[in-house]
Amino acid sequence: MTVSEKQFTTIIKPEQDEATVPFPAPKLTGTAAERFLMTDKVTVITGAAGSIGGALAEAFALAGSHVAIMDFKHNPTIDKTLHEKYGVKVKSYTVDVTNYGLVKETVRQIEEDFGTIDTFIANAGVVWTTGLILNDASTLDEWRRVFDVNVHGVFNCAKSVGEVFKRKGKGSLIMTASMSGHIVNVPNYQTGYNASKAAVVHMGKSLAVEFAGFARVNTVSPGYTDTGLSDFVPTEQRAKWWGLTHWAERPSPRSWSARTCTWRATWPASPQARISRLMAATVPSKLVMEWFESYAGTDKAR
Repeated sequence: MTVSEKQFTTIIKPEQDEATVPFPAPKLTGTAAERFLMTDKVTVITGAAGSIGGALAEAFALAGSHVAIMDFKHNPTIDKTLHEKYGVKVKSYTVDVTNYGLVKETVRQIEEDFGTIDTFIANAGVVWTTGLILNDASTLDEWRRVFDVNVHGVFNCAKSVGEVFKRKGKGSLIMTASMSGHIVNVPNYQTGYNASKAAVVHMGKSLAVEFAGFARVNTVSPGYTDTGLSDFVPTEQRAKWWGLTHWAERPSPRSWSARTCTWRATWPASPQARISRLMAATVPSKLVMEWFESYAGTDKAR
């Protein structure tokens, strides 16, 4: 089946690049500030007991969204803290994202508890801990561990919430990838992690096409972020990594590093993102810090 030329609406026309989509361009209403609010929306975040996930949970609560937290570890204080600070509903669910049946059931339970799901952030992830693949410690089990969480876990979430979005006719799926999905990091060796995040990046592009009729799909790729997951790496080695970032010039608390990731997730979840397309954010004269990819769905996908 083909779509007639009249059914396409041009979103943007930079020089030598014309992007069209087979549906009307969305109409935005309200002030610029209002278009970034998530008042009374429901956001699900995996890995929200961790550094980036915790920062995301607070950012969405600040924007007015109710928050459902899915994590392998239970944080007994985050629900109460966010509710008391922002007045939104917050509830945690203990779940292993590598277990599809458990993820699907948890998504069902969240929809029942909150009444709906507007945004889902597949953020849970693990790091590669064994260095060079020729090291004795770099076993197939380590490779599978990383892919089970970083790739299969994201797939499980996308499939489960995708069914919800399709039934509703709208929704926003955001997947946390990494700059390591686009480049090879030096001087650290993490082939398994890099490959897993590259898979997430392309999964996002592919799902954006599959879900285009009813939901938006985006990937966010943070740069070096002090989450604590890499604390096993010798301090001298980590210092080299940080020397490639702007954090080396402006030492800040660990939590600040995670918070820099938040707008890159809250932005594509907001109504403002309905007219977005591929973008990139870099830091001049430094290692590329992060990419942000956005694909606009239908006007309902918000």
